[in-house]
Amino acid sequence: MAAVVTVGLVAAVVRWLLAHWWLLLLAAVVIVVAGGLWLRQARQRAEWERVRARALRLRIAELDALDHRAFEFAIRDLMRRDGCKAEQLGGAGDNACDVRAVDPAGRVWAIQCKHRRDGDGGAAVGVGVLQQVNGTARQIHGADIAVILTNGRFTSKAIPWGKDHRIHLVDRRVLAEWAAGSRPLWDLLDRIPPPRRPTALS
Repeated sequence: MAAVVTVGLVAAVVRWLLAHWWLLLLAAVVIVVAGGLWLRQARQRAEWERVRARALRLRIAELDALDHRAFEFAIRDLMRRDGCKAEQLGGAGDNACDVRAVDPAGRVWAIQCKHRRDGDGGAAVGVGVLQQVNGTARQIHGADIAVILTNGRFTSKAIPWGKDHRIHLVDRRVLAEWAAGSRPLWDLLDRIPPPRRPTALS
């Protein structure tokens, strides 16, 4: 009995839709228009986000005022501003990589952030941090470019150690220039590996 009733209801609905086919056409038009508007808005939001990212400028005093986690997100956003795909990884189990990014040339960056509340007056970043990054950046994160970045300074021993082990050190001066938006980070560092793929500028 239930099956008969179900078949009857389905048949009635089909007859009604056939008699009112224009409602189906109207619904299809509404769906297409709504989908088009949603897609347009999504594209506009994405473009606005790109414009906002390109316009990102940070003063060193603003970076000093952040806590360590917010500092990591700021570095992620600066990499995105320069056209990278970047993610914040910092936290427990990050394997000495707070921000991982892929630049427009296809190179993978592993960035370890060391925020100093007192800037240059805080503790200098030493060789021990460089050793941690040296053991994980390429082996675990697949980095072409290993970076330690601080709003402070590095010890006198850390600077030659970094050069010997191909670890790029970004101190307060370089960070301030980069964050101000003058040039992308790879233009401010020496001995950057060649692009993995052609870029629009090459």
